[in-house]
Amino acid sequence: MPDTLHTVTLRHDWTKAEIAALFDLPFMELVYQAASVHRQSFDPSEVQLSQLLSVKTGGCAENCGYCSQSAHFDTGLKASKLMPVDEVLAAAQAAKDGGAQRFCMGAAWRELKDRDVPALTEMVSGVKALGLETCMTLGMLRPEQAVALKEAGLDYYNHNLDTSPEYYDSVVTTRSYAERLDTLQAVADAGMKTCCGGILGLGESREDRVSFLHQLATLPHHPDSLPINNLVAVSGTPLGERAQKEGGISGLEFVRTVAVARIVCPKSMVRLSAGRTEMSEELQALCFMAGANSIFVGDQLLTTPNPERGTDAHLMRELGLRPMTMT
Repeated sequence: MPDTLHTVTLRHDWTKAEIAALFDLPFMELVYQAASVHRQSFDPSEVQLSQLLSVKTGGCAENCGYCSQSAHFDTGLKASKLMPVDEVLAAAQAAKDGGAQRFCMGAAWRELKDRDVPALTEMVSGVKALGLETCMTLGMLRPEQAVALKEAGLDYYNHNLDTSPEYYDSVVTTRSYAERLDTLQAVADAGMKTCCGGILGLGESREDRVSFLHQLATLPHHPDSLPINNLVAVSGTPLGERAQKEGGISGLEFVRTVAVARIVCPKSMVRLSAGRTEMSEELQALCFMAGANSIFVGDQLLTTPNPERGTDAHLMRELGLRPMTMT
């Protein structure tokens, strides 16, 4: 493959064949090309630190086969109501005091209800006033809801595609792929930044990973934030039970996916998200080499575990990484 990938060109016309060819590169060459692309737009020694809070947990009507919060599965998780605004703001302040630069709020809903918009916009404006970058993930949005969140100061809205269109029905059947794309369009039309990625280790093939990244790379606007999650195998969920029996994606294949994401979406923040508790320091280092430049800090991601702050601080010291300079 020609060496032209070393110069960043923002493209929206990637073909599946081109993306598959990237996956097929020798590992060292692929990581080198991804690292070269990464350095064109980012400081490779900087990592953004984000923190995620579940502001409404459990009882979700969706049947996402990996999720502990789905009402369809018995995972032992107790559902809760939307948190009071003052508790959310206190958690945001604690996150900032702990070094977080970005505060993300997630609610286990299929879609946002209008009755909850006032409380959520108050959360957004309050977190924004603390000087933190803001993100929310609340399920599907209508255009007018997206506008209300934007007007409150929301910087990013997260709505993952999860996987490829071809494998999607093996993951969830209560929401269509087209509905996910519609929400992303509503977010973009409202002027917010999009946070959109997926989960690896769901039983998908490499062809599915190619198709998933093809979807992201051919969107009218690449995701501003692109989370790559490694499946946390939750007992009681169909895909979690399957992964416990069959195993998930290999570490090197995970790094390959991060590297290809960096190349095809060169300006995106590539977020090394769920599943880091099962990753060695060496595997995480390879992900950073391949272009990942954001992690979640704090001991929990919604309902799944995350490395302790001291563990992440040690990792960053070992790798010579520092928190990203925010503008």
